[in-house]
Amino acid sequence: MLTIGDFSRLSRVTPRMLRHYDALGLLRPEMVGENGYRYYRQEQLSGLARIQWLQGYGFSLGEIGPLLALDGVQLLPHLRQRRLALYQELSRQQTLIHQIEADILRMEGIKMIETPYHVILIEDPEQKVFSIRETIGVDQYHDFFERLFREADARGLTQAGPIQMLYHDKDFNHEHSDVEAQMVVARDGPGVKIKPACTCAAVQHKGAYENLHLAYEALCAWLGEHTEYRVCGPAMDRYFGDPDNTPPDQLETGVLFPLEKV
Repeated sequence: MLTIGDFSRLSRVTPRMLRHYDALGLLRPEMVGENGYRYYRQEQLSGLARIQWLQGYGFSLGEIGPLLALDGVQLLPHLRQRRLALYQELSRQQTLIHQIEADILRMEGIKMIETPYHVILIEDPEQKVFSIRETIGVDQYHDFFERLFREADARGLTQAGPIQMLYHDKDFNHEHSDVEAQMVVARDGPGVKIKPACTCAAVQHKGAYENLHLAYEALCAWLGEHTEYRVCGPAMDRYFGDPDNTPPDQLETGVLFPLEKV
């Protein structure tokens, strides 16, 4: 048996932290003597190492407790989820750094040359789609698409192309927006309709969804220079890749404005 001092010296974890782990139920001593001294088995060093390993990945002590009982297969989804959260945080930090750098250069009188989006005109083909439409907030979009998949599955419909979001409101509102989630499908069925072909101004956005406004700004700037066109339908975001399993900086989204010649 190891005293708490010996255990602390070997693991380089303070006795105070070991007592904290004990209080949280993460690592209880093998025995507590009548004098209150804590004693640990040498084998418990591996349990302590597992706690520190999970802490190193940013799991809180409250999250670590339930994870300690999991084997590798059971733990894998939690590690993937943590990885995605770290990618999302990294993307937010990189965006913030970029904005700060741009402001510093502007204040120093240096013009920063941005890589522009490449706006193109495309003929978006006719599509057979299953869709649901509601007035919801931006924070509900993910659950909205989850429901789209569930309802398509209940109707026996198979995805045969991208998913996309159409914005039907005249004014965009983060809390209440009239949106339509669509899934391209292969065959007819309940709730399936035809989205007609149309000419669109389009850009490809790579990166986190919270930066999609940059793609919209590029399209609006293009429209300001091409007044021979006007928007004739709802703007559309077309998603490529699974946001639950793709790092935010690797996500790809097409933004399309349906157009007609004036």
